[in-house]
Amino acid sequence: MTKVSYRRYTDLPALIHILTNRTLTLLDPSFWDDKNDSYFLATYKEKKELQSVLALCFTKESETYHHWRVFSSGASGACINFNPEQLETAFARAKGVKFKEVNYLALKELRENRPTIAQLPFVKRIPYKHEKEFRALWESESDKVGFLDVPIDIASITRITLSPWMHPSLREDVVKLLKMIDGCKSIPIVRSTLTENARWKSYGASAR
Repeated sequence: MTKVSYRRYTDLPALIHILTNRTLTLLDPSFWDDKNDSYFLATYKEKKELQSVLALCFTKESETYHHWRVFSSGASGACINFNPEQLETAFARAKGVKFKEVNYLALKELRENRPTIAQLPFVKRIPYKHEKEFRALWESESDKVGFLDVPIDIASITRITLSPWMHPSLREDVVKLLKMIDGCKSIPIVRSTLTENARWKSYGASAR
């Protein structure tokens, strides 16, 4: 049975950085939109007396409007598909990096069964359950740093999807530029048709 790929929603500058440097960059989560989430990570950092906590998020959910709107950057958004075994191997080889599935809990569950300190970075509220998130986490007791680069094999990238809001006239030039990056010529690069799909509309047009 084929394993579901991991997806990373991002923007074109970050995508170019990943392809050019062949690294995934874990960052400080204190600026995340979900303040419940960032609070749990800040609490984890405080309770463990850490100097640094860095994270990077992925999903195993298929393409959704929510993921594009929340985790990418409008017309310059992009979604990177990763081979699951190769991505897991990259994180396993990175010293000190944990890669785990996020656990989604209701307020009642959290009230009745308080999380351990170790669970804090991998817990979110149940309204986010549809995100099917997986999270890479790195921490340090001694080093205060703002990012961590994890090396990846460019072959672990199985597909790149450009934003559904990218104007169709721009797609060809963007694809051409991305494929000029060393090692990227054979990566499939497409524009998402999530918000406008010709086949979907043709089926509606044939209604009778």
